Amino acid sequence: MTITTQTGRRAWDAIVADPASTLLCSDFDGVLSPIQADPDTASAAPETVAALNRLGTKLGKIAVVTGRVARKAVELGSFEKHDGLAEMSVLGLYGQERWDAATGEYREPEPPEGIAGVKAELPAVLAELGLANARVEDKRLSVGVHTRELPDAAGAFATLEQPIRSLAERHGLLVEPGRNVLEIRGPGSDKGDAVRALVAEVQPRTIIFAGDDLGDVAAFEAIARLREEGYEGLLICSGSDEQDALVALADVVVPGPPGVAALLNDLADALGA
Repeated sequence: MTITTQTGRRAWDAIVADPASTLLCSDFDGVLSPIQADPDTASAAPETVAALNRLGTKLGKIAVVTGRVARKAVELGSFEKHDGLAEMSVLGLYGQERWDAATGEYREPEPPEGIAGVKAELPAVLAELGLANARVEDKRLSVGVHTRELPDAAGAFATLEQPIRSLAERHGLLVEPGRNVLEIRGPGSDKGDAVRALVAEVQPRTIIFAGDDLGDVAAFEAIARLREEGYEGLLICSGSDEQDALVALADVVVPGPPGVAALLNDLADALGA
């Protein structure tokens, strides 16, 4: 593991010097879990959760910030089974939902206006484009259209992007692109907003964020701004052949979820966890 930036090395030193003042945030898919064609099978890698468990009693706060439904992320992560994660939080759907391990409670707002209309129109849009076999994921507050399982995933994504954006705009909604997925969701919170809310709540000295995809850019940019305000920040990119949007923004690039697990274990070792 090589941290390639001075700001990243300074953040690492700050974490080791004062772990209790550190907020660790991570995406789920592509970071804690390998990307799967069927998102319902994308369970968090045991070695990565074990590394988080080692850090849980050392760091000030650990949170998963994901585009997934919070309940599904908790289910696939099995976070509640680990004593070291007793104070963990999961912020789902870009911060619109929340689960806290300490209470076991979920905060789940009502779906935004327009989602019902999108769900009703989407099958006809896909059929007209000859992409009726695209996987549609109903996240209650949003709808994801996955092309990973189609014969030409990249070509299908390109074909779908503008029609999906037009459908979302007709209903006053936004589109969040990802790795072979287009997610239609309401305006409001993104991962940058979610990170800032956690910072205001936890009051850390240092913030870590581990991400892999376009949806994590907002979190990386938020931490870059927080650095300007006096915080330390360590930005970790879980690298892949599919997406390189975070590479130039990151302090360290690791080879996917196994690399994330190794880095987190290195940190746990440095903290004596």
